[in-house]
Amino acid sequence: GGLGLALGLWRRHTALAASREDEEDKELRQRFMAPPVSGLRELRRRRRELRSRMELLIMETQAEVCRALAALDPGASFSVDTWERKEGGGGISCVLQDGEVFEKAGVNVSVVSGLLSEEAARQMRSRGKSLKAKDGKLPFCAMGVSSVIHPKNPHVPTMHFNYRYFEIEEADGTKQWWFGGGTDLTPTYLNEEDAVHFHKTLKEACDKHDLKLYPKYKKWCDDYFYIKHRGERRGIGGIFFDDVDSPSKEEVFQFVKSCAKAVVPCYIPIVKKHCHDSFTPEEKLWQQLRRGRYVEFNLVYDRGTKFGLLTPGSRIESILMSLPLTARWEYMHTPPESSKEAEILEVLRNPKDWVH
Repeated sequence: GGLGLALGLWRRHTALAASREDEEDKELRQRFMAPPVSGLRELRRRRRELRSRMELLIMETQAEVCRALAALDPGASFSVDTWERKEGGGGISCVLQDGEVFEKAGVNVSVVSGLLSEEAARQMRSRGKSLKAKDGKLPFCAMGVSSVIHPKNPHVPTMHFNYRYFEIEEADGTKQWWFGGGTDLTPTYLNEEDAVHFHKTLKEACDKHDLKLYPKYKKWCDDYFYIKHRGERRGIGGIFFDDVDSPSKEEVFQFVKSCAKAVVPCYIPIVKKHCHDSFTPEEKLWQQLRRGRYVEFNLVYDRGTKFGLLTPGSRIESILMSLPLTARWEYMHTPPESSKEAEILEVLRNPKDWVH
């Protein structure tokens, strides 16, 4: 009798656990833009591993940002493409194009694994990574969420963010890991109030973890998004970091989580404030010229774009999602002195401290 009772209880417990898992699956499916690349069952099985927690975080961030953007541009909708990479992994690309508010807004998730290409390994070694390959092979796993939002109105800034995790297994089985990412703003025209709001929100996210992080990563951002051949930054910065592997995996993950959660509050209020501002054809033209600079940076310098283009089997459409729908290059264009256009150039040439 005791055995029968125990079996009955066990079956009931198993059935309850299964129905709870089904409920959880349903809830997650509703929360995300598409099913996760690794599959819900696999993520649940490895739920304590950082890789799984990071994948859930990037999926949540993608959905959160897409919903916030869709709410501001109700006439437009995101096309959601899931893609697979035959070498391992895949991704989810969500792109809203030609809306009332956003000319092009893309929020991508990718989770890829396999063997690092020689070219990608060389790029990493040039950044000081000592990678010991086994028979010339380096198994890796990389995942991240990245987004570029190009609004129609020249008074609404372009915004970019990206948060990623990388893991490499060396010849002796040891794993090297690191996080990278950042959030930055590229206005066509300078609005000091918006710049302060943007930077303050990011500073608050950093300050929760360590007061040294914001000034360090703000400077890194200003230095990274530098278009050398123009002598100007791509925008008014934000935060940027790469190859971060200390103090501990958990602490860096929690920091990245705070940064990802700051994306909507740092940007959406600025869009709401300006998306119905009136603008002139001259202002639209200046936006097109600034977009040209954006393209120059992404194609000539951006490390993520280069890495993506060098990774076998990567999806080119998703990598080039960061490019605007329209841009312009005029020969020898120089704005008049003391104009609104010259004002933003001054800040791009000499970055400012926005929070003190």
